[in-house]
Formats: sequence, structure tokens, C-alpha cells
Amino acid sequence: MSDSMLAVVKAAPAPGADVRQVAVPSFGPADVLVKVKVASVCGTDLHIYKWDQWAQGRIHPPLIPGHEFCGHVAAIGSEVTTVKEGDFVSAEMHVACGKCYQCRTGEQHICQNVKIIGVDANGAFAEYVVIPETNIWKLDSSIPEEYASILDPLGNAVHTVLAGEIAGRTIAITGCGPIGLFSIAVARASGATKVFAIDVNEHRRKIAEQMKADFVLDPTTQDAFSIVMDQTNGVGVDVVAEMAGKTDAIRLGFQVLRRGGRMSLLGIPSRPVELNFADDIIFKGALVQGINGRVMYKTWYQMTALVAAGKLDLHPVITDRMAMKNFSQGMERLQTGEASKILLYPNGRM
Repeated sequence: MSDSMLAVVKAAPAPGADVRQVAVPSFGPADVLVKVKVASVCGTDLHIYKWDQWAQGRIHPPLIPGHEFCGHVAAIGSEVTTVKEGDFVSAEMHVACGKCYQCRTGEQHICQNVKIIGVDANGAFAEYVVIPETNIWKLDSSIPEEYASILDPLGNAVHTVLAGEIAGRTIAITGCGPIGLFSIAVARASGATKVFAIDVNEHRRKIAEQMKADFVLDPTTQDAFSIVMDQTNGVGVDVVAEMAGKTDAIRLGFQVLRRGGRMSLLGIPSRPVELNFADDIIFKGALVQGINGRVMYKTWYQMTALVAAGKLDLHPVITDRMAMKNFSQGMERLQTGEASKILLYPNGRM
């Protein structure tokens, strides 16, 4: 193994990022060094690249970003017992403290002191990444590398869709970014009867059609509310998976939700949202859930079982594959709105 590696580096508190040679990271006795095979770009990475208001308040350069990946174990610490060199792995990149109230009561996914690899510590846009053994997720070699690299966002979709009953239910997905698109597949595989996909972006709607949503709607040109109500006999949908984080999408979601339905909110608004609590929630008897990340590690068991069983066709969401050295081109492509999931290959071979 060489002493240096190629990595994407956010070197300074300014827009952009560089691809450069850096030292291979050292690791402790309870850590695993993983040779990255494929890394996937997330919207969070774009925030970091653009150096927007969120990034300025959270990120402390220098940083190697990247929190979605798969690879093979290159080396292990002296205390590691659950994986060995050569194992095919991914990882839960939210590192819980294990000490706070949430961690000690089975809610690690909302740990008060969580640290995210790729956000708060060096991540996977590199040839090697260090992961605590507790966060390593060993994978069956039958799982495609492309799918293994997107388990983090797929887990968000699985957590959201399966946060309540879904078999035999109708569902509206507001916002068809990658997680919303994955949610179509998860809902389908889990027995949803009608899936409505709602987004303002034409490219995303085309992919939603490929993901086999029953109804793909543009709320800017269609009366999405009337269509949903007509297709549910005036009742509304049983479940709304809100992925957009936009005020109009959130309001529409509450409007199409039936009385007694479930509203699962994953999208993060950039500013406070005003709602009619009386009509949308209280009189409706709605169950409203905040969804954060993946349940550790229940969600991982659920999603890897779905993937291993061949229940999910996720390929339409993967629109671009490129060498990691072309990271900046990937960011430019993502900003056009015509790319969905971009996969990066540290060794340049796809």
C-alpha cells in the first residue's frame, strides 16, 4: 500500500474543492481502513462544494467530503473482530456517541452528539477511508457495487416508507430527488397499491416514470390535489413521504393526506414553514413523523434484505459515472438539474 492517496479536499472556506494527493489516513485499534471502490455524490456534498450558508455554519476545512460509498477492507485495528481484510463493506456514516439519552434508549439515529463522516470528519471521496468497526456494514458479494455505494440514501427512503404500514396503502411522494425516487421502489416492493410521484423538475419526473410510479405529476401545470383525490375516491392518500423540503410541497402533502393518514417528513426546509395546524393536522387526526437518517441498525437489515432479494430496481436513478479526478465536473453536472445519482470511482475504472 502506498503512503499517499488521491482525494477530494475542501481545503479552504470558499466555493470549490480540489483533487490532490494526501497521506493515507492512520487508524486506531477499533477502526477499519477501507479501500473505496465506488462513492456516491449527495446533495450535502453540493452544499459543501458551493459553500452555502449551511456549509459555512457546519463545515470546518480542511475536509475530505463523501458519506456514501462501498469498498473492501484494506486493514483492521488490533481490537477489530467482526470483519477481515478483503471483506466487501459499506458503513453507517452517522457515528453516535453511545452516551446520551437517545443512544441509551435505542434512538442512536437521533444522537445528541452525532458526528457524520464526510461532514464532521474526513470521508469517502478518497482512495481510503477510516470507519469505526461499530459502523461498518458487511455486505454479501452478490450485491452490485453500484447499489452498495448508495445504501446511505436508500436507507433514508426505507426508513421513511417503512415508518408505518405501507402494504395495501396508497402513498404520495413529494420531491423526486434520489431519495424520493428510491422511495418509489421501496413502496412498490413493500406492497403499496398506488404510488403518486410529485415534482416540478421534468428530468426527475421522467425518472419517476422509469421507477414505475403509477401517477407522475407536475404541480406547476397540473391540479395535483384534484388528481390524487380523484384517484383515491375522494379520500386522499394513506401516506405522504415528503422529500422536497419546500413549503409548497409540504402544504400539498398535507392537503392530499387522508384523515387519519401518516405524514413522514424527511425533506429539510431552508426556512420556517407556516401550516394550518387545525385543518391539516388536528382536525385531520394526522400522524406526523420527523424522519432523520436511518434507524441503527434496523433500517440496514431491512434495506439490504430488499436489495439482496432483488426487489429493488434502482438503476434509473444512477445517471452518471465518472472518475473521482473529475469531481468538479460532477458538481457542475449536478447543478444543471439533469443528473440524479452520480457515482465516483477513485481508481478511475467504471
